[in-house]
Amino acid sequence: MDEAGPPAFAVRLRSVLRARLVRSRRLDPRISVVPLRRSLLMRLLAASALVSVCSVIVTAWVVSQTTAVALGGEQGQALADEAHVYDSLVGYAATHTSWSEVQSTVERLGRQAGHRVVLTAEDGRVLADSAPERGHVFQPPPKATAVVNPLSVSAQLATAPGADGVQVPGTAGSAASVIDSRVVGPFELSAQETRRLRVLADRVARCVHVVAGVQARVQLLPSGRPRVIVPGADDYGSIVTGPCAGSILNKPVASEAKPLENLNSLVNSCLRHLSTGTVTLEITGGWTPHGTPAPSDDAVSSCLATSRAQQLAPYVAPGALLYVDSNSRTAKTFFDLSAANRLRIAGWGAVVLVVTVIVTSLAGVRLARPLRRLTVAATRMEDGDLTARVPVRGRDEVARLAAAFNAMSERREKLEILRRDMTNDIAHELRTPVSNLRGWLEAVEDGLARPDADFVTSLLGQALQLQHIIDDLRDLSAAEAGELRLSRAPVRVAELLLSVVTAGRAAAAPAGVSLRSEADPTIMVLADPVRLRQMVDNLVSNAIRHTPAGGTVTLRADVEHHDGSDHHDTGRQRHEGRTVVIDVSDTGCGIEPAELPHIFDRFWRVEKSRNRRSGGSGLGLAIVRRLAEAHGGSVTVTSTVGSGSTFTLNLPW
Repeated sequence: MDEAGPPAFAVRLRSVLRARLVRSRRLDPRISVVPLRRSLLMRLLAASALVSVCSVIVTAWVVSQTTAVALGGEQGQALADEAHVYDSLVGYAATHTSWSEVQSTVERLGRQAGHRVVLTAEDGRVLADSAPERGHVFQPPPKATAVVNPLSVSAQLATAPGADGVQVPGTAGSAASVIDSRVVGPFELSAQETRRLRVLADRVARCVHVVAGVQARVQLLPSGRPRVIVPGADDYGSIVTGPCAGSILNKPVASEAKPLENLNSLVNSCLRHLSTGTVTLEITGGWTPHGTPAPSDDAVSSCLATSRAQQLAPYVAPGALLYVDSNSRTAKTFFDLSAANRLRIAGWGAVVLVVTVIVTSLAGVRLARPLRRLTVAATRMEDGDLTARVPVRGRDEVARLAAAFNAMSERREKLEILRRDMTNDIAHELRTPVSNLRGWLEAVEDGLARPDADFVTSLLGQALQLQHIIDDLRDLSAAEAGELRLSRAPVRVAELLLSVVTAGRAAAAPAGVSLRSEADPTIMVLADPVRLRQMVDNLVSNAIRHTPAGGTVTLRADVEHHDGSDHHDTGRQRHEGRTVVIDVSDTGCGIEPAELPHIFDRFWRVEKSRNRRSGGSGLGLAIVRRLAEAHGGSVTVTSTVGSGSTFTLNLPW
């Protein structure tokens, strides 16, 4: 990997980021450039780089540990396989005088271990090969796996229990531990002698159990001689002495007498060369010294080992060289911790880190771009530009944020338009009465008008109209702010409608409009009587103004029982139990369908000229809606052009 790559990439990335930030600042110079070290993109890059580094380190550590464990297990298994092969071939040599029939054994061991096993003589001649290559002469490696010689066992590969445990003279000495226990030679007992000694050994074991309370056991040695093992004795047990001793167990049988005599002769001949006394070997493994000076234990052990090897040599196969090819094992370790593999781990870790940074950079740029657009749009909105919008792309969280910002901006723009229109409407509504009052007062001041009774009555009418507008604005403001206080009480709806009709006839009669009410006298509603009267009065006044001469305004009341949900233009209201419904219907000109959604807005008039000749402040229906909502109810309207309109109050009981 090019070492100059990552720094060059970092420089290029920094220049790209700075260029994007400069372009953003050019789009809107009021936006301050975020320092690169604090930017969202750099934080994202730092987090991804940290995660990548940690991932690479952890992965490398896991691979290293796994590889080390696998290597250790592979090496341990290879050593165990080699030990098994070695022990099997030592056992074969201990019981055979030649290697002539060892081929089948070598093939079996090769299949079991999964290795190629080759046995050669000391002169290099191949004795057996578990997987011979046709047409190729076996080329032995520089060093053999082991030397197969039962008279000189390898302490590293020996696995047979009691490798020096042949119960013949000299087995107790450390020098004899190089002779395999399966080498019996002339000390092998006949079957009859083994049975006779086994009976005696079982009798001694039972005696030990009765006398000492210890569960002794009988072990049969490769020579066929049994011995009694007492728990807690040395590694190979001990021959029992004392009241349970069997004299025959401590003495050689007929087949052992001659070999033991020859072994004594060989050992004593060796000791005489060392100018020491002689010994008498016992079949139990000990000896009794004679003469002066008495031979030391080391001298006896050394001579005993040499003598035993000399005595047993004719009974074992000659030494051979063992080669176990570990590379032929079918299950191999997939990885190792060599310098090349460590370099590969570091290289791939760097590649993963660079790829992670590149991918994160691309993702960060895509994430930062819409956020930057949002920042620019928000700054424009802060400076009063209510038309600021951002493009919405995709369906992720940033896209939803952009959609929410656009909705908020659009809502704010509409509210600003409504606020401006309301201000204009209020100014328009107040201009006419104020201008009239000022004009008449200036006329009086200039002597153009006389302040008689009719003049005062006219001015009073203008003042009352102005007061009416101010009162309506106050009520609407209190209702919208949630500060309108209601004094609820049971109200008989029929009586309230009748009083409204009676009071309204004074305005309806000059317009040629008739009023009537239809209501069950038993209908009751829990409401504020004053505010309920105000709502019905506003609806009746509105109906009278828009009903031509000869028309009729009808007030009705009814009760609806339900447990469902009602849908109204002012929202979704859910009323449990019953609802009192008050309808105010007229036979006027009706309302265009396009005007219905705005009929309850402030100062909304069907007459585009907004003249005052029809009367009213333009706030009556807006007040009705707010008062109905304050009672937990709603108001709706249905209309047919040319036939009339019906306003419906829904009030929960």
